[in-house]
Amino acid sequence: MSEYLDLYRQVIVKIATPYSTGTGFCLSDRNVIVTNYHVVEGNLSVIVEGAGFDRQLVNVLYIDARYDLAFLSAPSSSGTLPVVNLGVNKTLKVLDRVTAIGHPFGLKFSAKSGVISNTSESMNGVPYLHIDAALNPGNSGGPLVDTDGDIVGINTFVMREGDNTGFSLPVRFLADTLAAFENVGAVMSARCAGCMSVVTEAAIENERLCNRCGHKVQLPHQVDEYIPSGPARTIERMISSMGHDTGLCRSGHNSWEIKEGSATIHVIYHDKSGQIYAEAVLCELPGENIKPLYEYLLRENYNNSGLTLSLHDRDIVLSFLIFEQYLNEETGKQMLSDLSQKADYYDNVLVEQFGAHWKDKS
Repeated sequence: MSEYLDLYRQVIVKIATPYSTGTGFCLSDRNVIVTNYHVVEGNLSVIVEGAGFDRQLVNVLYIDARYDLAFLSAPSSSGTLPVVNLGVNKTLKVLDRVTAIGHPFGLKFSAKSGVISNTSESMNGVPYLHIDAALNPGNSGGPLVDTDGDIVGINTFVMREGDNTGFSLPVRFLADTLAAFENVGAVMSARCAGCMSVVTEAAIENERLCNRCGHKVQLPHQVDEYIPSGPARTIERMISSMGHDTGLCRSGHNSWEIKEGSATIHVIYHDKSGQIYAEAVLCELPGENIKPLYEYLLRENYNNSGLTLSLHDRDIVLSFLIFEQYLNEETGKQMLSDLSQKADYYDNVLVEQFGAHWKDKS
């Protein structure tokens, strides 16, 4: 297993939109990223990030509500990524061992092993693989891999309140869809829900109707562009005024990630409570002699205004909390700037003077 997991670490893609997060995987030989349609639904472009390439915006090229599939344009460095195999001709059996790979809850990389419980569990007329590998939010769009390291499915959804009950689209549907997508020139396209054919703009008549069956079709570029409102709009203005691309900083629903110097700042707006929380994880506690470090943190908290040094498990975190009624662009920008500057200062002090450990950000 370790051999093919090292391979998949290079091609697994973390996907973020203004609405959600999910997983995809890069097929470098096909020049696309594969994911679920529901992960990227309603977006012209999405943010992708992986071990083999930098965080970047890519376009949504193909959408397919029937099979819950979507293709994204490949990242800029896709030519250097390894090729993974589609196990199209494999016959799967109940109790065959499989591994679901992805980014559950936005984590960097996770692999969950299990077995196939049913090879043809029909949902809305589609025969899914029923698996007991634990799928969680964020796994959607990731590959299901067999013991040979071949992709046998695309992890699609988990049964609510079901204990380790997940469903994966068999890889043959992906292979057929890739062939149809390439047959129309691998251009902006979608599957028509009426005739099930893959159509491009050339095959759509007035009012976005398929010229084969008359069914309404929406292509990826025909969605409305995301425009933030309320506190989210203020936060994006703050981020933009600091010189960052707000589109690249989005990391999920009301969530942003900003890289400033050595600090990575996470900003979250909780719309129900009206709280805006920003944090930078600085480093990890040392294994011994932590009393001087605790004393230093307490002294700095006494001297700081607006910023708080705290612990989360073994992580040392610098953060601030503000309610939306007190937020404006100028003060928010100043608070984010202070957080990034102090984070850049504190992590060095904590490591060099108090023996803390650098946080692994890979």
